[in-house]
Amino acid sequence: MGFLGGDKLIIGYDLGMEYAQISFAASPKEAAETLSQVAGEERYDIPAVLCKRCGTNQWLYGREALRLAEENQGVLVEDLLALALDGEPVIVDGESFDPVALLTLFFKRSLGNLKVSALMLTCAMLDHRAIEVLGQMAGGAGLKTDKIFFQGYGESFYSYMLRQPEELWFYQSVLFHYRRGILKVYYLECNRKTVPMVVVTEEREHMFYECVYSSDKEREELDQAFCRIAQEACAGRPVGSVYLIGEDFSEEWMKDSLRFLCRGRRVFQGSNLFSKGACCGMQERLEASEAGKSHVFLGRDKLRANIGMEILRQGRESYYALLDAGINWYEARHTAEIYVQGGNELALTITPLVWKPPESKEALSGSRTVKIRLEGLACPAARIRLHVEMESENCLLVEAEDLGFGQFRMPEGQVWRETVEIYEAVR
Repeated sequence: MGFLGGDKLIIGYDLGMEYAQISFAASPKEAAETLSQVAGEERYDIPAVLCKRCGTNQWLYGREALRLAEENQGVLVEDLLALALDGEPVIVDGESFDPVALLTLFFKRSLGNLKVSALMLTCAMLDHRAIEVLGQMAGGAGLKTDKIFFQGYGESFYSYMLRQPEELWFYQSVLFHYRRGILKVYYLECNRKTVPMVVVTEEREHMFYECVYSSDKEREELDQAFCRIAQEACAGRPVGSVYLIGEDFSEEWMKDSLRFLCRGRRVFQGSNLFSKGACCGMQERLEASEAGKSHVFLGRDKLRANIGMEILRQGRESYYALLDAGINWYEARHTAEIYVQGGNELALTITPLVWKPPESKEALSGSRTVKIRLEGLACPAARIRLHVEMESENCLLVEAEDLGFGQFRMPEGQVWRETVEIYEAVR
């Protein structure tokens, strides 16, 4: 069972709006497997629903919840993640419930008797509210581990590819995720000229067809529509591998589109890549693979710039790092105490590591200096508590607090706040 011992597992948990999936491994070096909901079959989806049996406090989850609701014996609660993100109380069978508590109940029930050593949660989109909800959910489940992390689908795609043969992602890789009439395209590209090699992802979304077809004509229309998107996705790109993720993909209708995608490319079809990728991501955090040591991921959930200051240290100029590229933007924060002499400005150095901002074709300027003016600070020297953190993937909050200067000057309680755009496009 590896260094973890016993039956504790490294878990990758994919939490979607309509379903969840669980992948696991016993150690950082073992291949991830996905928990099937039906013995002997590859049925990985756990419907993300609860059902309260009428007149009692009994709750069922997943397929059992759907069965109870179909028998008209209970009240079905769907959209658990959306309800938790919204935050409004949910009325079920005449009672009011906290939506985060309902999501936590589903999460805990779905894990069942699995003993968790480390957990990576993955979702389609992460922001401060999603991180807050997921943190409350994981905390409320009473897991006996402090190794709980979060990553988006783009990073789960990257984590999965890290553990695949290099020939599959030596060139670009494209992932198509198709579910309930929405088709998302993820592009994975590696810049092999940098040290470490930088891997970036780009995401696009298409409103697509609900996968309901009853005639040859409808199947052909679906095929042609997807073929056009596939051609656009591969145009001008050296794509070596393609992943078709989601149960709505079917060879029954993918004829021309499959023929196109298979020309000079490896094509894979499945439904559990994101949960496996989350498990791989947790394995990388515990013990980086050789590929993980030589690559850095700068997807949309990552800070793509180094942020620091030029300071005097023992009489010599040196660079002081505040935030390093490659960390999750929603985890990016730093506090330091500094001295300001002979002025009332702080100068931050921002160095983007990719040359275009998210979803933009514009070039970026290189390293630049941003000055934060401390209005009203008029003294030869001051001690400042500086706090920086990312408010969004492109917005840095800078907060400076006057701490005075020992016995020479008492603090005046002044606090300065300013927001800075990280990826400033060239005008």
